[in-house]
Amino acid sequence: MSTVSGDTSAPEPQAFVERRWLLPSAVVKELDPDGERPGRRPRRTARDWVVDFSCFLLAVLIGLTAADSMRQENLPEPLTAVDQLLGALACGAVWLRRRWPLGLAVAMIPVSLVSSTSAGAGLVAIFTLAVHRPFRYVAWVSGIALAVTPVFYWFRPDPDIPYGWVIFLSAVMTGAVVGWGMFVRSKRQLMLSLRDRARRAETEARLRAEQAQRLAREAIAREMHDVLAHRLTLLSVHAGALEFRPDAPREEIARAAGVIRESAHDALQDLREIIGVLRAGDRDDASRPQPTLGALEALVAESREAGMKVTLDHRVTDPAAVPASVGRTAYRVAQEGLTNARKHAPGTEVTVSVTGAPGEGLVVRVRNPAPDREAPHVPGSGQGLIGLTERATLTGGTLEHGTTPNGGFEVRAWLPWE
Repeated sequence: MSTVSGDTSAPEPQAFVERRWLLPSAVVKELDPDGERPGRRPRRTARDWVVDFSCFLLAVLIGLTAADSMRQENLPEPLTAVDQLLGALACGAVWLRRRWPLGLAVAMIPVSLVSSTSAGAGLVAIFTLAVHRPFRYVAWVSGIALAVTPVFYWFRPDPDIPYGWVIFLSAVMTGAVVGWGMFVRSKRQLMLSLRDRARRAETEARLRAEQAQRLAREAIAREMHDVLAHRLTLLSVHAGALEFRPDAPREEIARAAGVIRESAHDALQDLREIIGVLRAGDRDDASRPQPTLGALEALVAESREAGMKVTLDHRVTDPAAVPASVGRTAYRVAQEGLTNARKHAPGTEVTVSVTGAPGEGLVVRVRNPAPDREAPHVPGSGQGLIGLTERATLTGGTLEHGTTPNGGFEVRAWLPWE
């Protein structure tokens, strides 16, 4: 039986396991292909036994009716015995209709030319063929069966019904059996297609959930990098100053220790909030640290306290008018630029400029000259810029970064501002 194949990895529902005895064995095989051994035909279900016995009983009843009408034909005794023997064999062959539906239907055509008691078995064979095989096989077999019917009744006319009516009734009965079989087949295919659609929907829903989890994890990872990298860089700078200047004045040591304490506290607070987002799946993005463009001056002041030389050129008169998503991205660009300058170009003067207006877009630049000495290599360099590029692209903007002609480094981002 041709059916639509689907994903068989999904577990079968409990209702299918409990009611599989109500389904045909061919449908059970399609719905649960792993339930049977490969290479073996599916075993009959309880429904199959009931249907097969009903078909056998119907074929026997039609055969007995035909045998009773043979008494009025005055046929020779040997021909009557052959007719009834072939009819009995045809009725017995009904039990093989599921294994060889096409072969049984084809074999019943020559048998029906000789035996009238096999008429019931022939109808059952055509019905089985219509259920289990495509329409092209049904059309050929039923067409040949209808073509030989006039020949049979020409040599063995019915004593009670005129010749024309017999041909007409035979054609109507054959068409009804074919239509019934095709209806059963279409109903099975519809059930299997709905089953396949449900499995595909479950698979797609599972893939969408996995993709959403992956995107959420990537967003949280970028957030952790953006937030914690800045704090930890401040810790590294001041800890390095205390290490190389143990003889510094007490005031400078106290100030550096205060910055270390505050940066560690802020880093722990940010980490606590991000972990809270991971633990509470029903919390929204508002629970995460989401600074906007208005917090840019505080970021620059924090970097200056860490000993950096930062020049801020802020030409946006109303930072609150900038959309929240654009403002967050601009803040992250400036934060990542300051972090990179602190790691790769320590001691240089960093310039942060923000310009733009509604309708023109927002431009954020962070640039620094070439360092006086070569900075040590930092593991994982470049990951922050990759995340910023993706962040800017999702916002609808662009981000460019690279070295300047004088050997420095510049990060430039353009963000849409409707």
